[in-house]
Order: sequence, then C-alpha cells, then structure tokens
Amino acid sequence: MPYALLIVEPIGQRAARSEAEGRQAYASMVDFAQTLKAQGKLLAVESLQSEGKATRVSVRGGRAQALDGPYAEAKEMVGGFYLLDVATRDEAVAIARQCPAVDFATVEVRECAPCHVL
Repeated sequence: MPYALLIVEPIGQRAARSEAEGRQAYASMVDFAQTLKAQGKLLAVESLQSEGKATRVSVRGGRAQALDGPYAEAKEMVGGFYLLDVATRDEAVAIARQCPAVDFATVEVRECAPCHVL
C-alpha cells in the first residue's frame, strides 16, 4: 500500500543553516532513504527546491494563472518526500518516526489514493 511521507518545513529554515549543517541534514536523509530501499519499502524519494523557485498554476474562470514564489502567505513548504510501499498505516507512521526530518520539520503521513476517495 503506498504512503507518502511529506517533509513539511518552516520557510527560511534552509537559509538559516550553515552549508555544513545543510550537507549533514541532507546526508542523514539520503542514508535513511538507502535503508528504506534496502528493506524494499522505498518507491521514490526527492528533495525539493525552496518555495522561492516554485510556481503555482491555477485556472479560475477559464483563465490560467501562474504565480512565482516565494509566497508571502506561506509559513511552511514541502521540502521533499519519501514514497513508501508498506502494509499498513501503522508501519508508515513508525517509519516516519524514524525519519531524520522529525528533528527539524514535520513529517506528514498520507496514504496514496484517488482524489474521489474520502
């Protein structure tokens, strides 16, 4: 059963780190991914650029709009994700608790499902 672990981090947190701190945090996340891959539980993993390099696209009233970041109203951003293949939600939550990101961000556990499923 696929679950996504979304790494939700405060805006500006990355800029506040030294390069060495950033590299150390990234290395711990890569190590975590390698462990999950070795266990056969990892489907995909990616780190995402900061919100300042993002673009939001929407269509309202038939008109497409694109808004480049950063976004003044945002307090958090999705900084990356792990896509897991695990048997249960409890297993996904247990893995999230082991994720190094819990020390500097919130790890949101979401089951993957069609958007019409409540």
